[in-house]
Amino acid sequence: MIELESVTKSYPTPHGRRYVFRDLSFSFPEGASIGLIGPNGAGKSTLMRLLGGIDSPDSGSVRTDANISWPVGLAGGFQGSLTGRDNVRFVCRIYGASGPAMREKVRYVEDFAEIGEYFDLPVKSYSSGMRSRLAFGLSMAFDFDYYLIDEVMAVGDAQFRKKCQEVFRSKLEKSKLILVSHNMRDIQEWCDMVVLVNQGAPTLYEDVAAGIAAYQGKPPAIAGKKPPTVPA
Repeated sequence: MIELESVTKSYPTPHGRRYVFRDLSFSFPEGASIGLIGPNGAGKSTLMRLLGGIDSPDSGSVRTDANISWPVGLAGGFQGSLTGRDNVRFVCRIYGASGPAMREKVRYVEDFAEIGEYFDLPVKSYSSGMRSRLAFGLSMAFDFDYYLIDEVMAVGDAQFRKKCQEVFRSKLEKSKLILVSHNMRDIQEWCDMVVLVNQGAPTLYEDVAAGIAAYQGKPPAIAGKKPPTVPA
């Protein structure tokens, strides 16, 4: 169960407060992987941050009995003066992994990220690609009921992307995801349902194709029906 109850969220701007959500109540369907789609600025990433506990609503509450990940691939949460290894250890302590469990997760992230000696150098010395590799590997080192994914399927080169997708498929044998993406092929491949967010209002589509069609402003395709022939 993941529910938003009377959630209001806003941010200060030079022109006053910008409200992303006002008194929003919404329930995500259980047991389904959800695609979050919508135009830029609609509130998708803000919603992900609220679900992951990275941000808090101005008022209202987010309630869940599920174990939800931080946004997978979130590289901005690292402490730059600490090494990659020490950042991983820090997260392990937060999630209660110590002793052999911590060592196993550190070893997993080191092997997965494939950044060599940089694993023991300060994260502030990393390229954006190395940060992303470390962040994705760290996310995959833990088991969650729901993984929050925000445009992270394109991490690294083709070989590393393939590895990310393979390990993620194995995670989804027991878990679900909430995916933000502008790539509709990713939405079709990974999601069972779609939530279209527009002007702070989410709409659930149990049919992924119908949700994508609504987002793109097109009528949904009808199976077996061919498009009309345009006269020459």
